[in-house]
Parts: sequence; C-alpha cells; structure tokens
Amino acid sequence: MSRSSSAPTPSSQTRRIRYLPLAGALRLGAPSDIWFKPSTSVVVSTAIPNVTLLLLGRLDLVLYTMAGSLCALFAHNVPYAARARTLARVVLGMLAGVAVALVTASLTHSAVVLVTVGALLAAAQKTLCDATRIGPPGNVIFTFISSASLFTPQTLGQVPGHLALAAGAGAVAWLVGMAPVLVRPHGPERRATARALNAAAAYAATRGTGPDHERARAGAAGAVHAAWQCLLSAGARNPVRHTLERLVVRAEVTLAAPATTDPAQLRTWARELRANRLVPHPVGLDRGDADELLGVRAGLEAPRRPLWRLIGPGSPLLPIALRTAVGCALAGYASLALGIGLPFWALVTAASLYQANMTLSWSRGVQRVVGNLAGVLVFALIAPLAHLNQAALVVCCLVCNFGAEALAGRNYWLGSVFVTPMALLITEFAHFQQPGELILDRVVDTLTGAAIGIVAALAVTNRRVGDQLERALDTADAARDRAESVLAADRPDPRALETARRRLTTALVELRAGADAAAGEWWQRALPEERLVRTERAGHRTLAATIRRQGLHSGERLNVEGARA
Repeated sequence: MSRSSSAPTPSSQTRRIRYLPLAGALRLGAPSDIWFKPSTSVVVSTAIPNVTLLLLGRLDLVLYTMAGSLCALFAHNVPYAARARTLARVVLGMLAGVAVALVTASLTHSAVVLVTVGALLAAAQKTLCDATRIGPPGNVIFTFISSASLFTPQTLGQVPGHLALAAGAGAVAWLVGMAPVLVRPHGPERRATARALNAAAAYAATRGTGPDHERARAGAAGAVHAAWQCLLSAGARNPVRHTLERLVVRAEVTLAAPATTDPAQLRTWARELRANRLVPHPVGLDRGDADELLGVRAGLEAPRRPLWRLIGPGSPLLPIALRTAVGCALAGYASLALGIGLPFWALVTAASLYQANMTLSWSRGVQRVVGNLAGVLVFALIAPLAHLNQAALVVCCLVCNFGAEALAGRNYWLGSVFVTPMALLITEFAHFQQPGELILDRVVDTLTGAAIGIVAALAVTNRRVGDQLERALDTADAARDRAESVLAADRPDPRALETARRRLTTALVELRAGADAAAGEWWQRALPEERLVRTERAGHRTLAATIRRQGLHSGERLNVEGARA
C-alpha cells in the first residue's frame, strides 16, 4: 500500500505566510573549525599579484587579478585529489563570467543592457553553484567580479590581456589552495571524520531520548554522510583512508546504539584526528578479508545525477534562478533610476540574498543590510589611512580580506562588515575617490538591492519545493522498503545489505535537507508533517536494524596503532 495515500492530514491545507525572523538572523554562531584556512589562503593569493602590480605601478589592473585571487576561497573542505579538479573548475568558471562581462562592456555602454547581462550572469552562476554544491562562498564571489567587470570601461583589444591577468592570478590561487597537501596530505578527510565523530557524540549524549535527540540524530546522519562523501572523493585508498573509513563506520554505529556509546570517547578520537597524531585504528570492525567496508564500493558504484538534469527544464533550481534574474535586474534598474553611477552594487546585493527558501533569503537580507551599513562606517574610519599612498591601500585591502573570511563563518553580517570596505577599496585602485560619495552610493544601493530583492523573492513563487519534498519522501520510503527486503533474508548478501544501508542513509539526509528547505518557503501548501515524521522515524529504525544485522555494533575497540597522516 502506498504511504502517500493515507487519510487527509494538515498537508492538504494551504499555508500562505510564514514567520520571518529578525533578531535570530543576527545571532553569532561558533567559528568554523578551519576559519583561518580560507582567510590565510585568500590573503596570500591576493598579496602576490597585488604587490607585483604595486611594484610595476599598475594597481589599476587589480580588479582583473582579484578575479583569479578570490578563487582561493573555495574547496577548503575537499580532499586534495578532488580539490585540484574543483579549484580548476572554479577558475575556469570565473574566467568565463569575466570574459562575458568584459566583452559586453567593450561592445556597449548602455547601462540597461549591462544590468540585464549582469542579472542573467548572476542567475546562471547561482544555478551552477547550487547544482554542483560548490559550497561557500558560493555564487556571490562570481557575481561580484563579473558585475564589477561589466561596469569597467573596456575595448575589445584589451580583453585578452585582462583575461590573462585573471588566469595568472587564478593559477596562483590554485597553487596556494593545493599547498597544504605537502604538510598534511589527509587533512580534509581527517577533519570530515572528526566532524562525524563529534556529531555522533552529540547524539550519543542525548541517549536517543533527550528533548533534541531527533535534531541531533539528523545532524549526526548528515555529518556521517558528508564524511563518506569526502572519503569517496579522496582518490586511491591507502592505509590512512581505510582507517578513517572504519572510524566513520564507528560514528555511524552511534545512530543505531546511542545509549551504549560513550560520547567522551568519540570526542577524544576526534581530537586525535585534528591534532595530526596517529590515526586511531578500529581493529574490532573486521568482517573478513574480502569484506572491506563495502559502503565505499557502493558509494563509488552509485550512479550520479547528470548535471544537465539539475539545470535543465523541470529542474528544482529554476525557481531560485528566476528569482535571482528578476531580483538582480529590478535592483539594477532601480539603482539607475535613482541616479547611482555604479548599479552593480545593488545587483550584487540582490544576488547575495537568494537562499534555499524565502525565510533564509529574508535572514540573509537582514544580515546583508546590517553588515553593509556597519561596513561603510569601517570604510569611513580606514579611508584616511588607505589614502596615504598605494602601499597603504594594498595593506588595508588585505586586512579587510582576512577579516571578512575569518568572521563570515560566525554570521554572514559579521563578514560583510569587512567585505564592504574591501569592495570599496578595490574601486580605488585605479584612483582615489571621495569617501562620502562612495559611502552614499553603497548605502543607497544596499537598501535598494535588499528591498527589491526580497520583493522579487516574494513575487516569484517556488511551489516546486513541495513537490521536491514529496519525491524525497517517496525515495526514502523506497530505500527503506529495499533495506527491509534485504533484511528479511535468512542470510543477506553483505554487499546488498551495505548498499541498502548506504542508500537509505543518503535518502534520509536528502529528506531532512528537503524538509528544512520546504519549511521556510512561502506561498505553498502546508507540509506533510505527519508523513515526514513517520518516514524519518521508520527510516532511522530500519537503518539501525541494518547496522545491527551487520554486527558492527558489537565488540568494537579502537587502538592508536596504524598509520600517521
């Protein structure tokens, strides 16, 4: 019997408006565990070309080198084999956006055309970043650079040289991003495993019955899933990665037996991994010489959804792309109507707002406005220092770059306090400008972009998010049915059981992500909350049963023998 054919529940009603938070949007979180990596990387990547241009007396070319330098912000949680490919794609994507912008700027001086092209670029960049799950800082960096390039005077003959500068800086950013492999070749995998262990410890602390145990369980499942994804993308297996896989299995075991797991021990293992010490070796998880963590093989063999299906007709990303295009275009046109000389700031503000749902977009709008308004005050304070000479300008820009990336992980608005003066300083590399005019333009563009961006988000509905949740529920139910059918056998095939477990884990993680996205969207039918609760609970029970059937939760012990990363 289909689970979706049950009696009518509140899911058949229509919920039109949801609460939009205000104070909570500004709450500070814990700093990222690797906050210093992107901030240090972008400073090094930016300093090398900037100092070179300073010595050559050509700081007017900084915008083009910044296009490549800012690529160093990406892929810091990705294993190095995958990071090499990801950073290369980021650089190529940045060059593609800049190329379109520069060619357009060289062919037309119509501000309306430039805004229109910028809005279309912003929508394409948002869609591709979401489809590839590139991670923070996401599409905003691409849109900032391409939009600024649109409003930089060009001739067609200058375009190749400017693109060469961006490509050269991008190569530097690639080298900086890959440099830590020489010191800590398994750093990303170790950190991902440590996060899984810490999340599992948080769930174990609830004993599976605490007031927040369901959210903690979902967080642990997500962290375990992310750790598996990290390990699967790490390249060839070796003793260190094999041991890390076993530790992830130990974190996964906690999902089945939280009450019998010692959270303090899990946290100790996590600290060992972060400290670059010997990797704890789980000798109690062996299941035979031929049966080596079949989940790794199952993950490698699992089919991947083609990119064209994620961005083509019928894609669930299209409503957000349409919001981005409409919001950015209207924000840019409104800025032009107000007489602002550089409407790309309003365009970028609108582009930065659009998140997975309306509630998150509203929160990002609040954060953007607060951060930018505070940022222009910071710019007013440092402008006299930056205007002393070009060397001081370079130093101030580097300091703001570091501060932006170091603090953005705590809350977007806090990072924006430093992003705003950095963006304003970049516009002064060609020549110093009046701070008062820059500040006024930035404030007006910020308020314009945020207001019109939110209005566009309200007007462009995303009813597909409810359909996505229904599909995620069906997928989770099907994965549970498959796992239960494998469990029903007297002697389940180990590969089939492991594959069923991995697919069920993935389905439950995707279901929770879909539910969180749908919960904050406006103008749609109410969520099937009763079915969601039933499906999640039943899915986690079945997941626990597969782990117990595999015998993973009995007789485990971990020693600190094995390989050093």
